[in-house]
Amino acid sequence: MKKVFAFICCLFLLTACQGKEQAYQTDYYDAFDTVISVMLPANDQEDAEKKMERVHQEYLRLHKLYDNYHTYPGLNNVKTINDAAGDHPVKVEKDLYDLVEKSIENYHSKAENVNIAMGSVLKIWSDYREGHEAGADIAGQDSGNKEEPAQVPPMADLKEAANHGNIDDIVLNKKDQTIYLKDPKMALDLGAVAKGYATEKVAQFIKEDLKIDSALISAGGNVRALGKPIEPGRKDFIIGLQNPEAIGGDGQEESNVFDRFAVQDCSVVTSGDYQRYYLVDGKKYHHLIDPKTLMPGDYFRSVTIITKDSGMADFLSTAVFLMPYEEGRKLVDSMDGVEAYWIFPDLSVKYTKGFEQIRQEQE
Repeated sequence: MKKVFAFICCLFLLTACQGKEQAYQTDYYDAFDTVISVMLPANDQEDAEKKMERVHQEYLRLHKLYDNYHTYPGLNNVKTINDAAGDHPVKVEKDLYDLVEKSIENYHSKAENVNIAMGSVLKIWSDYREGHEAGADIAGQDSGNKEEPAQVPPMADLKEAANHGNIDDIVLNKKDQTIYLKDPKMALDLGAVAKGYATEKVAQFIKEDLKIDSALISAGGNVRALGKPIEPGRKDFIIGLQNPEAIGGDGQEESNVFDRFAVQDCSVVTSGDYQRYYLVDGKKYHHLIDPKTLMPGDYFRSVTIITKDSGMADFLSTAVFLMPYEEGRKLVDSMDGVEAYWIFPDLSVKYTKGFEQIRQEQE
């Protein structure tokens, strides 16, 4: 059963100003199963609360649309599509149709290891992880289920589910804006792409609807910097990269921050083995599943992507995490405006040239 978190919103005034505007920050706990922090400028607390609530409602709208666990009155979402697999097409909203269409396009043109049709495989892993999860985006997740020992899914079950993961069995009708799964045992799972895509949508909502040019969004491993900070004298947002050993590691590291980057008007998205995992006989099994092996990817501790669009960064961080370094480096180098940073199992690092200019010296 998917965990549900109540909405808690705490508004903070930050020490920054430009004219009458000041920077405010708030946290949401009820969308995309992660803590979402938003910082944006406002004239006063009342103005900030109104703006933050509009941002919150936009995140909730997209969360419900991409949810594959729950249904909502009057809304066709991912679960609606999955429930209708093999039976009939489902008419959906444009934001859902576009994400599915874009995910299929990226699968065929960039990386076939991010397959939104693998929902049946991912559901098995989720079921086995449920109740034993030791690492997650949300603090307070279950630290262990004492009633039954944690187990790894049988490979026979995973292979059977993988037989129903052909992405070409997703039928799109652009004119009618419908999505149909030909295989009745197929299930969509947008977990590898939805949070980044939604964050980019929210960033554009802040810019276009709220008429705000400077904001910072952090949604789990997804960070979207809109413009640059409003603080006088500052030109960049400083983003800290999570130390993989500080969460679920040996507990000996002094700092949670592995590296720091100075960025503006771009997305910084990290996929790592420490964000959501469980332990079986002392071995970690995380949530990023390689379609080739049907097991968690083990090339890296984390991969961070920097590029303008948060949706593309989310897709690429998962794709490159599940590729050998040489293959991932080739993909990144083939794309304009994309930088990547790899942390290997031994905590050594490699990164593209663009990171040399934005890395901050560690104190």
